[in-house]
Amino acid sequence: MAAPDEDPLRPADEPASDPYAVLRNPDYALYLAGRLVSVLGQQMATVAIGWELYDRTGTAWSLGLVGLVQMLPMLLFTLPAGHVADHYDRRRIVIFCTAVLALSGTGLALISLFHAPVFWVYLLLWIAGVARTFQWPASAALLPQLVPRHLFSRAVTWNSGAFHIASVVGPALGGTVLAWTHQPSVIYALHALAHFLCLILLLNIRVCPIPRTPKPLNLQNLLTGFQFLFQQRVLLGVLTLDLFAVLLGGVTTLLPIFARDILQAGPDGLGLLQAAMPIGAVLCALVLAHRPPLQRAGRTMLQAVAAFGCATVAFGLSPWFWVSFALLVVCGAADNVSVVVRHTLVQLLTPDEKRGRVSAVNSLFIGTSNELGGFRAGTVAHWCGPALGNSIATGAIISVVAGGVGTLLTVLAVAWLWPEVRRYGRLDT
Repeated sequence: MAAPDEDPLRPADEPASDPYAVLRNPDYALYLAGRLVSVLGQQMATVAIGWELYDRTGTAWSLGLVGLVQMLPMLLFTLPAGHVADHYDRRRIVIFCTAVLALSGTGLALISLFHAPVFWVYLLLWIAGVARTFQWPASAALLPQLVPRHLFSRAVTWNSGAFHIASVVGPALGGTVLAWTHQPSVIYALHALAHFLCLILLLNIRVCPIPRTPKPLNLQNLLTGFQFLFQQRVLLGVLTLDLFAVLLGGVTTLLPIFARDILQAGPDGLGLLQAAMPIGAVLCALVLAHRPPLQRAGRTMLQAVAAFGCATVAFGLSPWFWVSFALLVVCGAADNVSVVVRHTLVQLLTPDEKRGRVSAVNSLFIGTSNELGGFRAGTVAHWCGPALGNSIATGAIISVVAGGVGTLLTVLAVAWLWPEVRRYGRLDT
């Protein structure tokens, strides 16, 4: 879709290179603050949920069910959630879903405090998963209504930075509070408080409502997002690149094996390795925010994913802890470039009336590729090591190196099959 070289909403005295211009937009500032505190609360709760369920049941199966009950809503409701985001007020959808998340956090605190059956924990996690499934496409599609086009890539950059900061601070803070209080209910209460605070911030956002005519919830309307993506070669190429990079190149699932059996780092080392990619993402977000918008966005994304693949291969072969840590920081930084380009293009190249459904397809692709990527990595590691007469650690190395090589092959394939991605220019037009 063609776009004008100049944004008519850009004030004459506002330089495009000002990294803080978007933060002076009061509605976006409220949106960003709400996102930061909600993700922080969610990350804290993740620590408490795993700890309490394992403490009360003593089984790994109880931990596996957590991922299942939160993934099922995404598989069942992502496409309807996109339809709803395109035909109803997105701000109200986000506010309603945030209220549901706040109430689910309150329910978790009460369940923990009174030691109610764990069935209720899973039920509330499922409800929260449904709320997040409907919240994501509405929230993503709402953002272009809050900021002008020329500042949108910066808004995405600050969003990504806030998410990764919360991903680093949240688990550490949750673990510290749990160690002090020995009461998961306290963390659940903080989780609920974070979402109530987010709700207050969202209620103060002022956005011009866009008249919408609701359409029937039928198969044709549900598949509009897929149809649009297959018609837009740039978006299809970008999403394919990101999808297979996550599917093939992810190493997070295997970090416990690397920490214990390969790098000899122990639990503390595992914590550092898990924090490395978010640290890299935050550093990258700060760099991107303080430089002009990408001038060759497509080529930059291809180069970033290639760097991700190279760093993944090197991580798989490294026997030194701090080298491995640094390589994961590089992976996090490269992945953040990909996230910023992908999310910006998905929103800017999609007409407003389809943004919710396209955002839903985007979240479905990325969410399922994360889960399947972890499954792929674990399965390859499980089978390759013993099959070759070696240990699971050897299988983990093979899995990571093969995934990194697969990521590099994906870059070459996308650059060849979708030359439009390679030629795509400025990210702010």
